[in-house]
Amino acid sequence: MGRPALLHVFARTIKLNRVRDGLVYLQVSRGEGPRDFAFPSPDRVAPTLVVIARSQSQAKIAALATTGIAVITMPDMRWGRCDIKSVMLLPACLAKDEARAKGAREVWFTDANGNITEGASSNAWIVTAPGTLITRPLDHRILGGVTRATLIDCARRTGLAFEERAFNIADALAAKEAFITSASNTVMPVIAIDGHQIADGRPGPLTLRLRSEFHHSAEISDL
Repeated sequence: MGRPALLHVFARTIKLNRVRDGLVYLQVSRGEGPRDFAFPSPDRVAPTLVVIARSQSQAKIAALATTGIAVITMPDMRWGRCDIKSVMLLPACLAKDEARAKGAREVWFTDANGNITEGASSNAWIVTAPGTLITRPLDHRILGGVTRATLIDCARRTGLAFEERAFNIADALAAKEAFITSASNTVMPVIAIDGHQIADGRPGPLTLRLRSEFHHSAEISDL
């Protein structure tokens, strides 16, 4: 499907769902095939495109960014190839449910070494005391989101000190700022981890600046 046809599908889906303020989400799978454990050969299947449009108040997300969110941590119980985007989301659902029960909005998973991998539906970031932006490097334990990649481009373009390296819970608790990135939240400040306040308990200036930079970058790319 070419870009004009895809944009037509987006517009039609938005119209049918009467969405004025919200998001469009698309998924592309390998394709439909006979029930079998072995993958069908590429010449026997065509990719399946699914497009969803739903209402979501961006004003509510923006308001949440002014106060920040809390996260909890737990051992990563997901399978060993988190870099592959799949529909097997049971561990993420269980984690999100526990976070909600504890008054948090997100979970940060930890690996066998005690390092934070990523959120149940987001990437994890911290800002160190000297002001260096840190996020875990891409590997099989995390899904590298488009929002993450866009924010890295923003950081490099604006000359921010930036490192891709592992960090643990102690590093996060000692951070000057913390935040998550995802398609629906873009850049969302984290003000508490496991009930412990981060810095002064308010969204940090660098996080809010990056949120603004991200939105500006997205607006430019849409033109």
